[in-house]
Amino acid sequence: MRFIGVNIPDEKRIETALTYIFGIGPSFAIKILKAAKIDLDKRTKDLTPEEINRLKEVVEKNYKVEGELRQIIKRNISRLKDIQSYRGIRHLKKLPSRGQRTKTNSRTVRGNVRRTVGSGKRKIELK
Repeated sequence: MRFIGVNIPDEKRIETALTYIFGIGPSFAIKILKAAKIDLDKRTKDLTPEEINRLKEVVEKNYKVEGELRQIIKRNISRLKDIQSYRGIRHLKKLPSRGQRTKTNSRTVRGNVRRTVGSGKRKIELK
């Protein structure tokens, strides 16, 4: 089923299926379903058109999701870069910006860089 521009699975419970939308996690999904008065155990395929409309209404009115949320996040990061804050500079250099160590364990951010040297011993040439 298509919901707010995202394909959400038909066979899963609606509570889980809503988490496929960027910006909606498990706790937000439960709050949204309670606000729309929909049973948490219902499957996505079992929703009536009226329930789908109520769900859409609640999400569009109260939450920023998908494209709008991505734009806000991008704008916040570019603002940090523009004012040259510490976090902004870390973003520019593509390094961790939340205080993680970088001597080791920042491979995912740096792009899986592996610069290893041999054993360190020079091979003795045969006479």
